[in-house]
Formats: sequence, structure tokens, C-alpha cells
Amino acid sequence: MPLALKSCRTRVERFLAENELRLDDVDYYAVVTRLGDDTILAGGGLSKDIIKCIAVDDSLRGTGMSQRLVSHLLSMAGENGYRNVKVYTKPTNVEIFTSMAFRQLAASPLAVLMENGLGGLSTYCNYLNRLKRDGHNGVIVMNCNPLTLGHRYLVEQAAQRVDNLYVIIVNEDLSLFGTRQRTEMARKACEDLPNVTVCNGSDYTISALTFPTYFLKQLSDASDTHMTLDIDLFARHIAPALGATVRFAGTEPHDALTCRYNELMKELLPCRGIEVVEIERKTQDGAAISASKVRQLLEQEELREAVALVPATTIPYVVSKQAVMSLKKELATTPKPGLVDHADNGAHQDMDYALMLASIDALEPYFDLLAQHGFDNDEPDAQVIRQIGIDAEAAMLKATRGVNTHRGALFSMGLAIVAAAQSLRSGKDWAEVVKAIAAQIPTGHNSNGAKAREQYKAKGALDLAREGYSELTNSWLPAYRNASADAELKTLLLIMSQLDDTNVIHRVGYDKAQQVKRDAKEIYENFNLIKVEELNRRFNRENISPGGAADMLALTFFINAIK
Repeated sequence: MPLALKSCRTRVERFLAENELRLDDVDYYAVVTRLGDDTILAGGGLSKDIIKCIAVDDSLRGTGMSQRLVSHLLSMAGENGYRNVKVYTKPTNVEIFTSMAFRQLAASPLAVLMENGLGGLSTYCNYLNRLKRDGHNGVIVMNCNPLTLGHRYLVEQAAQRVDNLYVIIVNEDLSLFGTRQRTEMARKACEDLPNVTVCNGSDYTISALTFPTYFLKQLSDASDTHMTLDIDLFARHIAPALGATVRFAGTEPHDALTCRYNELMKELLPCRGIEVVEIERKTQDGAAISASKVRQLLEQEELREAVALVPATTIPYVVSKQAVMSLKKELATTPKPGLVDHADNGAHQDMDYALMLASIDALEPYFDLLAQHGFDNDEPDAQVIRQIGIDAEAAMLKATRGVNTHRGALFSMGLAIVAAAQSLRSGKDWAEVVKAIAAQIPTGHNSNGAKAREQYKAKGALDLAREGYSELTNSWLPAYRNASADAELKTLLLIMSQLDDTNVIHRVGYDKAQQVKRDAKEIYENFNLIKVEELNRRFNRENISPGGAADMLALTFFINAIK
């Protein structure tokens, strides 16, 4: 059933409601209908490797239809590459799924979690068991989105109370910082604590599988059921695999969902032989340090304030994330004349919004490396930076199937990331660090920018870097900060009016590029959104794409955050 069609979705929702169920997010939904009138008699959905929303009409009970439906969904999951499939079901349906080789993982009064296939929970528990050491063992399950001074304090306090502490990182990429980044942050933050082991996360500890409401951050009728399942699974499988008899958690003064989860742990785990210890949250200036506050500061482009709430080992990841957010903010600015945005693809036939997002995501791991290099080295090495850039460009081109989406942005933002990380560690001026790195880079002669530089004396990307992006600091950044409305678009127009954009010169020639600057200046000085939209349509027709200006706009956002 194509649930994207409202009529089909309504039919399925009505059928499920008749069976006291509601439609959850599914990628695929199959139904059995009565011949002739298309009445739905049975249905079931699949969300990646999770079977959901199974219902069978009373008229088909006892006919084996449930098994046939589940077999079909297992087959579909197998075609999609999943060899291990989970299901939520009512306790009364356990026998049906047991007969189809499903194993029970966890139970609550209203729901049971089961799985079928190879690997799965047993494989994860075997991994944990290999990490287990003898002694009084404890566990913390943390999201670390990102890892803050509060997380570090919680780990320190817990580690003092046990022989061995195991930190399990939530394994979901629904957070601002991905699983890879959060796990790396935790490992680096705990390197100096000899009795602490940071474990890879899984679908079996506070994930969208065991506890989907955790990521919705709202209490609902389903919350206690999901929390109980997650806690039961921990007590049955995770804690025994690590030999753990205590679970630590930070107090939660604000979030009602996490507070309720802590209450349920204290209610359910002690009777399973597991002590629950809540540790008072670390505060700063009278307020509890929270990852949500760090994320809020990044959104507000207040990087230095965010850095004050995280340990040194987290700083490179926060710098990298700020750069990613700056690129995504530039992409989302709409309408941008001749450029990809929410409204259209600009003057580009080979890229769109989704492709640009994929490109940014592909660059992020290399932004982490650049930030780490800048943070670790008093004098960043241009050769190391260049090699990271080469690897980043290869990853970008792979993600975009060969389309050059962010080569220019990679150069300017890459240097700025290194300089920002170095500045935050040492206190050096970021522009001076950029100039020092750029001075090590030889002038190229084969790029479009180099040709424009040689033929028209236009400043290329390297020239701007060697100047420490002085025009950005002296003109574009103050304009961005002082604009009372439409700051992003106005700043873009100002940049377009002042920058010798080598991308425009390459596309339409030097004379036309000068006209682009004049057009942008006129609209900047007499700002009108309708005129911006008209300019966008003209640029799209005439194949004008001010990509260099877009790169500088993203860089302006980033520099605003670090200054």
C-alpha cells in the first residue's frame, strides 16, 4: 500500500484503529484484501529491520494468515539486506512469533520485543563480554550530543565508586553529532581514566528500537512501555554481559522524559540485583551543564561560549560541527541568485539541495581531522592539511557521483577550521594562523581561479587566505551582524558586489562578472526581496552562479561564531 497517497494511508489507519493499533513510521506496508471490494483483512509494516503494525481481522484468525504475513515481511527485509529482524508485539502474540523462530529479548506488561535471524543481541553481548573485567562493575549509558564537562564529571564520579566502569554510547544518528563522533569524543575524554572502558553502542541500549520516545523528547502513553522494555533488556542481557551490578545516571532537573526514565530504573533494576545511583549534575554559574545548551549556542553562532561547556577533547568536534552548520545555513538561505537553495537549483543542472547536503555530510569527518590537527599543533602543517583536503575532496566526489559541489568551500572553510581550533587552544588570532598556513601553499596555475587571477588580476581563493580574509572581517562580517532583517541575503549581495568571483568569471567572462557586481550592489543598497527573486531568475537563465560568494557567505557565518 503506497502510504504516501492520502487515500491509502487513511484506509490503513482506519483498519489499524479497528484493531486497536495506530500507524507508526514504516518504509513498507503490505495488506491482504478481500476480493471484489478491497476491504483490508490483514496488514503489516516494515521499518528497516523492525516489523510493525501487524493486524489480522477476526475472520482470518486461525488460518495461518499472521505467519504468512510475517514471512512476507521477513522476505522483504532480507531483500533489503537485513538478516536480523525485530518485532514489537502484544504478550498474547508471543507464541505466534516463537513458532516462527523469533526470540524474546525484553518484556513489559503491554509489549514484548523479539528478534529473528543471525547475530543481533547475542553478537553484541559477546562483544561486551570480551570487554568484561573482574570486580565491582558499573555502567553508564550516555548520548553525549556532544560530550560536555557534565558528562566528564559524571564519569569521574562513577569511576571512583567501582572497580570498572563501562560507558555505552547511544547508537543512533538522530542526534546533531553522529555515533562516530560521539564515540570518539567519549574515548578521548576518558583516556586518562584507567578503569573506564568506552563501549560501542548498539540497537539494544536506548535506541529508536528499544526506546523511540527518547528521541521524540515527549511523554506519551507509549513512553513507559518503551522505557520498561529498554530497562528489562538491560537487566536481562547487557548488565550480565559486563558483570555489572550498578548503573549510574545524572540527575535530570529539566527533561521530563529522562527524569521518568531514571524513576523507572530505580523502581525496576534493584529487584533484578542492579543498584541505581544518581549523581548530582555538574553546574556552571548556577545552571546544570547540558549538551542541549551547547547545541543551542552553536545554533546561535556562539562557538566560544559553547567551548566553555566542553572538555578540551571535545573542542575539535564542536569546531567542525560549527563549520558544517555554517555550510548548511548558507545552503538553506533562500532565494540565492543563481545558487542551489530551498527554492530551486539555481544555474546548475547537475546538483540540487539533497546532493549539496550529501556533499556536506561527506566532508564532515575530514573537518573533524582538520580541527584536530589545528588543535594539536602550534604550527599547523600545510602538507598535512593538503592531504586531508585531497582525501575530503575524493569523499565529496564519491558522495556526489563526480559533481564538484564544495571544492571551493573545502579550501576556505578547511583553513578556517584549522585556524579556529588553533585559536581556541592557544589564543592566537585566527586570521594570523590562516595567513601563516596560506603562506606555505604555493600558487597554482591550472585552476579556473588561477587563470582569472593571471588574466584579470582577480583575487583567487589563495590570495584571500593570504590576506587573512581581511574583507570578510572589515566589511562582510559587520554587515551581517548589523542587519536587522534578511541578514543572510543582504550579506550575500554585499559579498557579490565586492568579490571578484572567479566562478562567475569562468562561466560568463570578466565583463559580465563586473555587471554582476553592479547588479548586486544596487539591490543591496535598495534591498527588495522581489528584486532578489528577479535576479535569481535572470542568473538561472544566463548560467551565472556566484559560487565564490556562497563560499564566503558560509565562511562569514563561521567566523561570526568564532569571533
